[in-house]
Amino acid sequence: MLRGIDISSHQSSSYDTDGLSFVFVKATEGRSYVNPKLAAQTKRGRDAGLVVGFYHFLWPGNLTEQAEHFVSKAPERRGDILAVDWETTGGGSHASNSEKDRFIRKVKELRPHHKVILYCNRHFWLTYDTTSYAGDGLWIADYAAAAGKPRIQADWRFHQYTDDPLDKNVADFSSESALREWAGA
Repeated sequence: MLRGIDISSHQSSSYDTDGLSFVFVKATEGRSYVNPKLAAQTKRGRDAGLVVGFYHFLWPGNLTEQAEHFVSKAPERRGDILAVDWETTGGGSHASNSEKDRFIRKVKELRPHHKVILYCNRHFWLTYDTTSYAGDGLWIADYAAAAGKPRIQADWRFHQYTDDPLDKNVADFSSESALREWAGA
């Protein structure tokens, strides 16, 4: 298993990269929010030689506008991974299953040479998902499980296993070169 983290504006731009193979950086949310630390957090990951991914926190509605906003702000480099973060918003709503699917497809249409994956927690995967569509891979959050052992019956690529003291993840790849090859680097 490869180790990595995911970060947002709540974390430092000088995060620790020791022992990591990848980082996911929050890029956007909805139709207007952009992580103010996006450039600095991306640079930190690239300077450390990590595989870098970007995620968009999905809101219900305006899917084309959200997808266009995301790809216009997420840096574009060969081998970058794009992810949709599908969970409950601060307002208590969430995008529907079909909206999640349409968003993934739209991002893939806009960035056809990038892997586009789904991030969600175990509850969403088991309760709200009805299509099992995760684009190019599933990134599952399950904190009650040991690293690399999420409690689902689906293929997954990334597992977020804790948020203490920050979001820590593992990736199901045999080596960093296998992850880079999968990502298209």
